[in-house]
Amino acid sequence: MAQRNTYREDEELEERVNVHDILRIGKYLKPYLPQVARILAVVISMSCIVVAVPYLTKIMIDEAIPNRDLGQLGLLAGILAALIVLYELGLRYRTVAITRVGQLMLKDMRRDIFTHIQTLPFSYFDSRPHGKILIRVVNYVNTLSDTLSSGLINVISDVFTFLITLVVMFAIDWRLALWSLVLFPVLLAWVYGLKIFQRRAYQKLSNKQSNLNAYIHESIAGVKTTQTFAQERAQFATFQEQQDEVRRAWMHAVHIQFLMWPGVQNISVMTISLIYFVGVMGWGGVDVTTGVLIAFVGYANNFWNPVINIGNFYNQLITCSAYLERIFETLDVVPEIQNAPDAADLPQIRGRVDFNDVVFRYEQDGRNILNLVDFHVEPGRTIALVGPTGAGKTTIINLLSRFYDVSEGSVTIDGHDVRGVTLESLRRQMGVMLQDTFIFSGNVRENIRYGRLDATDEEIEAAARAVHAHEFIMELPDGYDTAVEERGSTLSAGQRQLIAFARVLLADPRILILDEATSNIDTRTEEALQAGLQHLLKGRTSFIIAHRLSTIEKADEIFYIDHGQIVEHGSHAELLARKGAYYRLYESQYAMIRVATGAQ
Repeated sequence: MAQRNTYREDEELEERVNVHDILRIGKYLKPYLPQVARILAVVISMSCIVVAVPYLTKIMIDEAIPNRDLGQLGLLAGILAALIVLYELGLRYRTVAITRVGQLMLKDMRRDIFTHIQTLPFSYFDSRPHGKILIRVVNYVNTLSDTLSSGLINVISDVFTFLITLVVMFAIDWRLALWSLVLFPVLLAWVYGLKIFQRRAYQKLSNKQSNLNAYIHESIAGVKTTQTFAQERAQFATFQEQQDEVRRAWMHAVHIQFLMWPGVQNISVMTISLIYFVGVMGWGGVDVTTGVLIAFVGYANNFWNPVINIGNFYNQLITCSAYLERIFETLDVVPEIQNAPDAADLPQIRGRVDFNDVVFRYEQDGRNILNLVDFHVEPGRTIALVGPTGAGKTTIINLLSRFYDVSEGSVTIDGHDVRGVTLESLRRQMGVMLQDTFIFSGNVRENIRYGRLDATDEEIEAAARAVHAHEFIMELPDGYDTAVEERGSTLSAGQRQLIAFARVLLADPRILILDEATSNIDTRTEEALQAGLQHLLKGRTSFIIAHRLSTIEKADEIFYIDHGQIVEHGSHAELLARKGAYYRLYESQYAMIRVATGAQ
């Protein structure tokens, strides 16, 4: 199993920017290349306008104004006005179109992460706080919004403007153009020097945000326990610690980030000052007119503004690389349980189950959880699994449902190895109800229909009647349309389990698995439930795990599991007659009941 990662522990960081992660963004850009091509055409046109404006200004200053040519001056002014209008229209189109493409890319990325998470094994969720998973789907993807919405396209525009401006500058006066590049190496050194510190700062920030999110998620889930033990002050103190760490990491990252823009801006101003000085003093053989000098200052702005923007984009990219690392790390987790390349759909089954000398361990070199478990169940029989906690009962049904794969041996259904069939076709013919019943937000009807989405209202009601849930449902304010909160907090534990039972039965599975499914149901409700289940168990192969032995006395066969092995098996009467492990468990349980009854 993966190493535990709690809200108190930072996740591991990569030392360098992973260029591969950045290039992978291209996968999400590819479907929208036609829209990107149109945007680029507009962007290139805008760059041409930016380059044309200083040159037109040069003509006005060097020719039209000295010659008092009002016609030429008016024509140039009209052209300038038209170019500015076109530029503004292009700017509006670019902003809206880029934002649309960027948001579609984010939507695709969220889809991929969410879909992938649905395929990950239980061990992935057991080994890390759910808050750290949640932040990757929501916060980290949102952080990429500006970069994907504008950065990628704008940087192409800026690179084009940068190159075309350089060409024009060298065409007008190559000497002055060279002077304009004197401080460029200083800029490169400044950007590269900040890169290392900035990446580390944002990696640390992403860790602290992840820790805080994990703690908040855990605190909300455990709020009832917190209030029960009056530990609000302790929770708040821990929250403040986590929050302070986020604030400190944030401020450190911001301090480093904002060193980029002032540095580039100062170099830009120094360059413009140098152009004025060289142009006026005529250093290095530079001999230019006033119009050329003013045009060069305009071109210097056109030159340095893209450089500043590219620097800011690089700034964003360094920031986003820390979040991309986490996003793609999640997408790169290979599901331990997935369809084999040659997996086939499991045909309609009768329900024969065979465990053939099954050995299971969570880690390759770890201890065995199951040791050579071997049993064979005919279709339609009900099997009960009993034994102490940690004996391996739940592991057996997890292997049958293929939530884990066997380490040795095989599990077959109707002769089909569960590893050789598709997961969907396997689980579609199985109904599993766990002790920890999950109720989705919505209404009662929708929660039962989750077992089979095309079920009619009549079928839903029939399933509820079969498990004796219909009676309490009709007592709710709106019956089957009664709204329930997330996790069914407005229902009792017994009511939640009855709804979940109806949901499983609605799916009409060939194999039924009940893992402590009646543990939270009171005795009266359980008796009614048992009466309703008898006809439903007929024709289905059923596995029942229960500590309350009264629920399994009618099982066809009972397996007593201990230390990952079947210690003994037989019917209820047979096992009692042997006076072995099952007998001792039965006697100890009923002794406690007799003591409790006598105490009353």
